[in-house]
Amino acid sequence: MSDFESVLPTEVPADAQLIDVREADEFAEWHAEGATNLPLTELQLRYGELDLDKDIYVICLSGGRSARACQWLEMNGIDAINVSNGSAGWRDAGLPIYQRDVN
Repeated sequence: MSDFESVLPTEVPADAQLIDVREADEFAEWHAEGATNLPLTELQLRYGELDLDKDIYVICLSGGRSARACQWLEMNGIDAINVSNGSAGWRDAGLPIYQRDVN
């Protein structure tokens, strides 16, 4: 059971605090424009880096890891919003992404 809100990628405000919980190498390949990387594996150590004065939107590739991150944050008293369909949904919706140049 989840106690956190979920939104579609198209519902994330342009100026949102968007946290991508994929691993650093995944994030480096491509990610939603404006996202900050804070891997799920490091969340318990680094959650103090989050700006608690702003809504926290959490994204991963498809929504699974971000849901786990939201659950952990909520259990620790931090409101978080899961981005359903993840970065793949973000890209498929035509929203801006950063993609590493492979050339």
